[in-house]
Amino acid sequence: MSALAALPESGEEKPLLHVSKLSHWYGERLGCRDVSFDVYPGEVVAIVGESGSGKTTLLNCLAGRLRPTAGVVEYLMRDGRARNVLSLTEAERRFLARTDWGFVHQNPSDGLRMTVSAGANVGERLMAIGDRHYGTIRETALDWLGRVEIASDRIDDEPRAFSGGMRQRLQIARNLVTRPRLVFMDEPTGGLDVSVQARLLDLLRSLVTDLGLAAIIVTHDLAVARLLSHRMLVMKNGVVVEQGLTDRLLDDPRHAYTQLLVSSILQV
Repeated sequence: MSALAALPESGEEKPLLHVSKLSHWYGERLGCRDVSFDVYPGEVVAIVGESGSGKTTLLNCLAGRLRPTAGVVEYLMRDGRARNVLSLTEAERRFLARTDWGFVHQNPSDGLRMTVSAGANVGERLMAIGDRHYGTIRETALDWLGRVEIASDRIDDEPRAFSGGMRQRLQIARNLVTRPRLVFMDEPTGGLDVSVQARLLDLLRSLVTDLGLAAIIVTHDLAVARLLSHRMLVMKNGVVVEQGLTDRLLDDPRHAYTQLLVSSILQV
């Protein structure tokens, strides 16, 4: 069974993110096509599939990093209004990305400023929401470094002096310090040693649960999807071929491609 709680009861609750018929083409090459799903507050959705299946293209469209060819991505703002992410001004999108959203890259150097201190990396997000008191910013940065298991005496060290696992944990702290409501994660454990992956997954699971975060996680690792997600989308050749509760899809896959993915893991 998934280590996370059961799928949140949506009832009359509005989705935090509503995606309808989202498509993206790179010229004549398909990235993703007609993808539709909702993400509710506190829900974690995994997007899985082999390399080239379109999952990263989809994630970048959802996060506003890539403009879709067609479709709608609506986000429920803190004032209760659903806004089309694609119609936001560039300033509105940047502010949303720095405050209410987070984006965890597979390569942490893509999500960190490598030539400033660990504390400054975390503190920049706080300054983006208006914090200006140095003492408060530093204290909060220290607290978050502790949450991601980075020693307080490393606060003034630059990320380039950290190991890969530490850099990833720092990137997580940088993204979560503003308590965003939605976090996008692109292969967050990819490229790390198995023992480091396990430690990072435990950390992510506890933070997502404790903070009540909604998250969309791209991964090729079905074990990561089972551990972290409530619901799963399976992509092949740019199309979602199956979606549903994570445990149900992994224990009783219906589509032939999902069955192949699951059987390949069982044979390892």
